[in-house]
Amino acid sequence: MQCFYMFTNVKYKLFTFVNQKKAMNYLQLATQYLEPKLKGKYIHLDTILPILESLNSDFEITKIGKSVQEREIYQVKIGTGKTKILMWSQMHGNESTTTKGLFDFFNFLQSDNEIANRIKNEYTLLCIPMLNPDGAFLYTRENANTIDLNRDAFNATQPEMQVLHSVCKSFQPDYCYNLHDQRTIFGTEGFNLPATVSFLSPAYNKEREYNDVRLKAIHIINKMNNALQQYIPNQVGRFDDSYNVNCTGDYFTTQNTPTILFEAGHYANDYQRDIVRGYIFISLLSSFDVSYENVIVDNELMNYLKIPQNNKCFYDFIYKNVKIIDNSEEKIINFAAQYTEVVQDGQLKFVARIIKIDDLQDFIGHLEYDCKNGLFTSIGKHFPIIEEKADFFINNLTEFNNGVKII
Repeated sequence: MQCFYMFTNVKYKLFTFVNQKKAMNYLQLATQYLEPKLKGKYIHLDTILPILESLNSDFEITKIGKSVQEREIYQVKIGTGKTKILMWSQMHGNESTTTKGLFDFFNFLQSDNEIANRIKNEYTLLCIPMLNPDGAFLYTRENANTIDLNRDAFNATQPEMQVLHSVCKSFQPDYCYNLHDQRTIFGTEGFNLPATVSFLSPAYNKEREYNDVRLKAIHIINKMNNALQQYIPNQVGRFDDSYNVNCTGDYFTTQNTPTILFEAGHYANDYQRDIVRGYIFISLLSSFDVSYENVIVDNELMNYLKIPQNNKCFYDFIYKNVKIIDNSEEKIINFAAQYTEVVQDGQLKFVARIIKIDDLQDFIGHLEYDCKNGLFTSIGKHFPIIEEKADFFINNLTEFNNGVKII
């Protein structure tokens, strides 16, 4: 019996070592193949076109339709393998992190790396790197008709969603990867850490039951989670699986196509999401890891459900112990501010605005300040106002500009 335990322990240590080595390789590859022409969050069609045109002959680039405002929608096809995967990003125009991660992955696939060649031999990938080019240019969630494409899957009233339906019907994918961003407000339940990457195997019915289709997606999610835990332990979340057939993932799951929702979230001080893109790259790459065999369904579901759920527990800024004067009465309060994102003169600006006053006991700030009962002053007022810019003084000495303390 002692020999058995010694053997098991050696196997576990070897498994851990192999996975740590693999994880280090993932991080090295994410850095090595980062696409330098894509930086920041404002990524639109003019940004990606030169990169699409520079991809090597392994890639087949095709125009597959047009947006409301007549911008082209492109697909990128690579690989000759039996298993077919359909991916799309920027269905929401202002969610560009996964687009950056996808182009980093393209750079990897056009290399002669052994893993890249295996992926190209075993899989056929069809990618739409910007499904909503109008929203990307306007930096809006919706398309130019102010329709959220991710609520248009069932009726397909919009040209962009019609393109996705057409591609899916003709390609007949074995899996779909639905690539998104999520706001900085999300953390991982029970850990109160930022949800840097989140996943979901969408439901196929209101009861949110698990069938073979969902379990196939879960198997891949577990692979990706295992890889990411090497870098961002307890910062991988599980997105809410409430059922809505109008949502793309739910709709495709009802059509018996295993679909995975990717959500790129926040990492400390990475508001441009140029660090998080690396974790998206790692997610994509590790999803093609075929080293996991003999899938045990019970374990797969159990491991998936162990991933902490997304929890709305963050604000960008929280200011504690702030003295205000309201109707001649002094009070000590806490308040929070959040960035809004606005494109001005072709540049993305982050504007911090006051968003909540008090009732913050269940919330964390990505950046927190203890104002030590100092008096709040802004434009002659001694109390914060919701939706006002977070520009103020404490005791007329300490200045906060755009949410941040000026040293």
